[in-house]
Amino acid sequence: MGDDDSTTMPAEAAAVVAAGDPKPWKAEYAKSSRSHCRACSKPISKDTFRLGHMQHAQQFAGFMPPRFIQHKQEAFWFYRFLSIVYDHVINPGHWTEDMREEALEPADLNDPDLVVLDVGGGTGFTTLGIVKTVDAKNVTILDQSPHQLAKAKEKEALQECNKVEGDAEDLPFQTDYADRYISAGSIEYWPDPQRGIKEAYRVLKKGGKACLIGPVHPTFWLSRFFADVWMLFPTEEEYIDWFTKAGFQDVQLKRIGPKWYRGVRRHGLIMGCSVTGIKPESGDSPLQMGPKAEDVKGPWNPISFAYRFVIGVLAASYFVLVPIYMWLKDLVMPKGQPI
Repeated sequence: MGDDDSTTMPAEAAAVVAAGDPKPWKAEYAKSSRSHCRACSKPISKDTFRLGHMQHAQQFAGFMPPRFIQHKQEAFWFYRFLSIVYDHVINPGHWTEDMREEALEPADLNDPDLVVLDVGGGTGFTTLGIVKTVDAKNVTILDQSPHQLAKAKEKEALQECNKVEGDAEDLPFQTDYADRYISAGSIEYWPDPQRGIKEAYRVLKKGGKACLIGPVHPTFWLSRFFADVWMLFPTEEEYIDWFTKAGFQDVQLKRIGPKWYRGVRRHGLIMGCSVTGIKPESGDSPLQMGPKAEDVKGPWNPISFAYRFVIGVLAASYFVLVPIYMWLKDLVMPKGQPI
């Protein structure tokens, strides 16, 4: 799963934690391949402290990627401006109609009477794929950005859909509410992805299916750098782990990507996989978690926000250039050859 499959804390570090107050590290600092435990001086693999594999440790040293656009306020303002051009600039390079159809296929949207939640639905691009087979009146679009939802409201095919402003980590729906949970291009802005997937489990009915579509982590060093500065790019293993921990069964992952990438995944993908799972029993998720860490309307430091926001936007610009670069390579390189 990574350079080192070890995800357990060294015994020496565990002993130190037992003697004092353990400190779980925040999600934004949960990944490093160059860090070590001060308690025992042993190296800690990047997978041990990546999201979904966090351990308790008393002290943690080393450089860890900051993910400058992974707080709710940052994502809110990021989309305040991105919503203006999202459908015309971002989707053509990262989330095409062909990709949407391929990603939604495992969700089994095969009944017009299904009750569907589109969480983080934004401008409604993914929702347009949902309402091809499900009655719009049975579909709810939820997003924390009123600016994104305003764009969804302009789409004729989505007029009958319910539009709700809300938080993916604290859904305003009762337990056992929906037949399908869809979320595309949203998890990368969740401070606590495991909590969001736990909520997906809760709102689904018994036998309901969740389908989460999101980015995948790059392996090429430059792409990995900009990805880690920008936002969360999970590994495929993390998606499966989060779904399994939440209680989902029959968890499946399907790889997707723009056609002109010819299957290349080393640069990471903003829409790189579609993960599905089935809720086996009624009720809440068996996973127990503490209180939610963040709220988009909570207190925030404007100076820190401005600093993080500007750097995060600059890092995001790299991923506007990557699909153009790959498109040019596709034009130049002979067909049938890897690029």
